[in-house]
Amino acid sequence: MSHKRDKHTDPDNADDIAPEADSPAIEGDAVPVDFASVDIAETPIEDPVVRLEGEVAVLKDQLLRALAEVENIRRRSARERDDAVKFAAVPLIKDVIGVADNLRRALGSVPADAAETNEQIRTLLDGVEMTEKDLQSVFARHGIERIDPMGERLDPHFHEALFEVPDASVPAGTVVQVLQAGYRLRDRLIRPAQVGIAKGGPSAAAVTNADDNGGGDGNGQQDPGSRYDTSA
Repeated sequence: MSHKRDKHTDPDNADDIAPEADSPAIEGDAVPVDFASVDIAETPIEDPVVRLEGEVAVLKDQLLRALAEVENIRRRSARERDDAVKFAAVPLIKDVIGVADNLRRALGSVPADAAETNEQIRTLLDGVEMTEKDLQSVFARHGIERIDPMGERLDPHFHEALFEVPDASVPAGTVVQVLQAGYRLRDRLIRPAQVGIAKGGPSAAAVTNADDNGGGDGNGQQDPGSRYDTSA
């Protein structure tokens, strides 16, 4: 009985078997890497000195910003503290200037001829005048200034115009009546002066221009678009 030889197991057919080394790699198997062909110089390596210098620059910027903010807070706090000390008496001043108003009204309510003919009224009037002068002296010592703008140009920062008075003899916008004097504490307005202003005369700007041009008849007309000149 003849036996059929298997070419895969028959030693005589060993040449027909492909070597395993030449067989293609199976997908998923690890592929060997030739480390000799890799250029290590191409791989970026962070310099620790450069990194630390960058961190120092960021921290320095944050520190300078924090110091600047602290300085701003310190200055603002100092300014607010100074203002609180400087203007702490404003509520009291507002009450006291009412007393000064009453003293001035008392002086204005006495007829001149009554003071001349009646010795008692004259004595009382002198006492009220001395009291009013002493009070104004106290105000002056503490930086409280009385605003009495009679004859001055209207300043809306310190004056409150309540009405207009037809008066062509003075430039329009001139204070011709003072109903109530104003007061200010240093550079802060406590109460504006309540005034009446002239209407119908030449504007202050026209008078100024006429003076700058070497004179004039002073009959310039007021700008119809403006009731009075409020320029400083």
